[in-house]
Amino acid sequence: MDEQKISPAEAQALADAAAQAMWQRDTNAHARGMELVAVSPGEATVRMRVAPDMVNGHHICHGGMLFTLADTAFAYACNSYNLNTVASACHIDFLAPAREGELLEARAVERSASGRTGVYDVTVSVVDGGTVALFRGKSYRIRGEVTASFTDAA
Repeated sequence: MDEQKISPAEAQALADAAAQAMWQRDTNAHARGMELVAVSPGEATVRMRVAPDMVNGHHICHGGMLFTLADTAFAYACNSYNLNTVASACHIDFLAPAREGELLEARAVERSASGRTGVYDVTVSVVDGGTVALFRGKSYRIRGEVTASFTDAA
């Protein structure tokens, strides 16, 4: 984002602190067995195994579960600057089915960030497999910080 210039190490420390603060409060991700794999400024990777209660009547992963995984990676990527940021719009394209037991990975990447808005692309794939969905999220920065503890420590 176009905030004050900080070193790459400071930017990574900020992303880690924001992710840790969010992760502690993210009951939705925990309830779905998600794992925060990586976070860096403007990027995040989250994994989730397709559990039996995540499949639909066609015995494939429910699209809402894929959306939730992608949206979670998007949230960690756009909040990685420690500025409270929410979704203003999202779109998902389902490309292939995901099946029970498969380990899914959502990788979010910032494409544009200016002022209060950003655009992020998320690819949802089966680990060691193909892409199952493409998600685009638009973000909007609101007031406040994800964690004040990082600012207090600086």
